[in-house]
Amino acid sequence: MASGTQRASASHQWNYDVFLSFRGVDTRNSFLSHLYHELQHSCIKTFMDDPELERGTTISSELFKAIQESRLAIVVLSPNYASSSWCLDELTKILQCMKSNGTVLPVFYNVDPSNVRKQSGSFAGAFAEHEKRFREDIEKVKRWRAALTEVANLSGLDSKNECERKLIEKIVEWVWGKVHRTFKLLDSTELVGIKFTREQMDLLLDPTDDVRFVGIWGMGGIGKTTIARLVHESISIHFEVSCFLANVREASEGNRLVDLQKQLLSPILKEKITRVLNEDWGTYFIKTCLCNKKVLLILDDVNASSQLEKFAKEKDWFGKGSIIIITTRDERLVKKHDMEISFKVEGLGDDDALELFSRNAFKKIYPEEGFLELSRCFVNYAGGLPLALKILGCSVYKRDRDEWKNELDKLRKNPEAEIFDLLKISYDRLDEMNKNIFLDVAFFLKGKKKNKVIEILDSCDRYGGINALVEKSLLTNDGNIVGMHDLIQEMAFEIVRKESPGEPGERSRLCHRNDIIHVLINNTATNKIQGIALSMRELEKANWNCEAFSKMINLKFLKVDNVIISSIPRILPNSLRIVKWNWYSSRYLPSNFQPNNLVSLEMQGSQLVRLWDERTDLPNLKCMDLSWSRNLATTPNFTSIPKLQVLNLKGCENLVQIHPSIVFLK
Repeated sequence: MASGTQRASASHQWNYDVFLSFRGVDTRNSFLSHLYHELQHSCIKTFMDDPELERGTTISSELFKAIQESRLAIVVLSPNYASSSWCLDELTKILQCMKSNGTVLPVFYNVDPSNVRKQSGSFAGAFAEHEKRFREDIEKVKRWRAALTEVANLSGLDSKNECERKLIEKIVEWVWGKVHRTFKLLDSTELVGIKFTREQMDLLLDPTDDVRFVGIWGMGGIGKTTIARLVHESISIHFEVSCFLANVREASEGNRLVDLQKQLLSPILKEKITRVLNEDWGTYFIKTCLCNKKVLLILDDVNASSQLEKFAKEKDWFGKGSIIIITTRDERLVKKHDMEISFKVEGLGDDDALELFSRNAFKKIYPEEGFLELSRCFVNYAGGLPLALKILGCSVYKRDRDEWKNELDKLRKNPEAEIFDLLKISYDRLDEMNKNIFLDVAFFLKGKKKNKVIEILDSCDRYGGINALVEKSLLTNDGNIVGMHDLIQEMAFEIVRKESPGEPGERSRLCHRNDIIHVLINNTATNKIQGIALSMRELEKANWNCEAFSKMINLKFLKVDNVIISSIPRILPNSLRIVKWNWYSSRYLPSNFQPNNLVSLEMQGSQLVRLWDERTDLPNLKCMDLSWSRNLATTPNFTSIPKLQVLNLKGCENLVQIHPSIVFLK
């Protein structure tokens, strides 16, 4: 029997979480009925014998099997417990099967533990009867005495000076802690690298009568939902009402918020749940039915205040000690609702990322021999994003090295669709202005200082937005440098590619070498192009058809670095705001170029002799960098450049004339 129990314990194949042992005449219709209800309500699978099976003299094989298949046992020792030979047999079997510490909980219900231990008081009379009845098998009576002494010596709960409600709460909490200590709703692979650990959990459990709102925020796929489930599993036992509502955003878009309201209210309203006719009725019942209850409510994937207001607009909707947790991609939502506690979820470090990938790719914590470098390529692509690591790991499970390489090549050309769709949710909800700001940063401005980014965006009529995009976890602002996760940037590239999959000239932005060369050689540009950025690692010569620029009438941003073109551009779009063109090979700018909108001109190492004639007006130009333009002989008239702030003429060794109007610049 012991070996059978050990096997069951090792494999955790339990049919029941807990087995209840009790004397029916004392407790079945009172204490036990309430305890059983609370255990079932807490999703704890509980065995309680059928009252129709009235106790005989011998424990049934079905009950013996149920004891073997139960993880824990609760023994309710009441005044008449020892009078039942069935109960005493049951107790003996429980102790035989559950030798490991802490798996049996004695509850001393209206009895003194010393009476149980010594078989005195009401227990003395019961054993006097047993010794008469079983005088032919006195060893059995001795075993029963030993079992009572053993169970009385275990750490248990005493009903003395404790109201039944509190006693039941403590029992359920004990069972919950034993059954759920390993967070059984979460696969172990999901917990790799999670930093939301004991310290944060203790903060949530810090005893207080306040109602607390908690925000868990971060980019899509970073692990917010996993953390929220971990929290729910860990602390829900401490609340009268606990509810995890998943996919709030999705339910809202499908007009199904009332279904989530019913999910929250159903344990309280029961059959009256049909009275929740719509969202307004749901909100009314939440306010009126939960205001005196200690509630743990988790709202997963919230993206609008209107959603939050349907469930938890005010603190006085909930009883003392309640905790309301939301997960969101939008930090602004957390700030707007004055949430006292806020956690930003960060990506995984290299070691944790490799382990999570390996658990999905190999079902091991480390890559198999010969796959380490390939694994690191996938991990680098995922950039610490747990969702991406799991999806990519599963995609190469049980595949050979050649298939791994093919998957990696495909990934570099086209993002994984599931990852792309998840990340794109945040982008889709932006207004047009913020969509353009996001794409401009992804293509041209990532890694620049925040004030410079804002200045460039303002010059392109893109106002505000940086802080809003940071709050929505699409951008980062670390050390005043504007950045974004690599997969978020890949998503931006894919959004623009899908504007015209076959012809780059039909897209709004170009920053990939092959796309730009295709447009400029084949002259396939259109008025849809708003920005171009081409940077070569080393200086290259190119044979472009610069007529393509004449079609880009909405071009605002132009960056060409380390490219010397053989032809001379006869036209540059007057729409340009930012021009950075190093190694510009012509002696002059196009004569018909009217740079009225130009804010920044950087042409380092150019062949320019002069810029434009004195009649040219540049009312918006703030930065002019012509450093190392060795042929430059004269500067323009600065009277026409009233806003100039930066002028760099370093290395212009043939400069012989600086216009005297420079002294009037402010």
